[in-house]
Amino acid sequence: MTTLRLRPEEPADTGAIRRVLAAAFARPDVAVPPEVRLVDELRSSDAWLPELAMVAEYGGEIVGCALLTRVLVHSGSASTPALAMGPVAVAPHRQRIGLGTSVVQAALEAATELGERLVVVLGDPAYYRRFGFSRADQLGLTSPWSGLGEPWQALILPPATSGEPSPLRGEVIFPPPWSKV
Repeated sequence: MTTLRLRPEEPADTGAIRRVLAAAFARPDVAVPPEVRLVDELRSSDAWLPELAMVAEYGGEIVGCALLTRVLVHSGSASTPALAMGPVAVAPHRQRIGLGTSVVQAALEAATELGERLVVVLGDPAYYRRFGFSRADQLGLTSPWSGLGEPWQALILPPATSGEPSPLRGEVIFPPPWSKV
């Protein structure tokens, strides 16, 4: 029986994670997808939170990853820490069996355990809705991607069921590596 193990990445996992990202985001017009460079640069930035860089290990092979890194929400003169999710990737030969969902859920659970309150993501609304994400602009959050509408999403941790407002409102400031994607 093949087992799934979800855990924070370890330094020895870097090469396997690069391969998963490269395969998942492969395009014929680029040798190295920008998502690979993004993760490499985030690792060496202040935004990196190693305990929130989750991997999915299936049958002893790293086949997926979900990354949460530090962003700031600026509101007036105050800056409050929050998280950005991405990239999320699963090796093409292991897609469509729930590994992406599992590794995203593991990352969100780890963030909740650490007391984080807000996660933002730019991604497919149909996919991220299953985790409780909703339009970030409706929560009062802006970013360079606000104009994209539904793909700009946010999640209050733990997921609110009472309709409580976002703990943060304002402009989400991403670390410099994100500007290259």
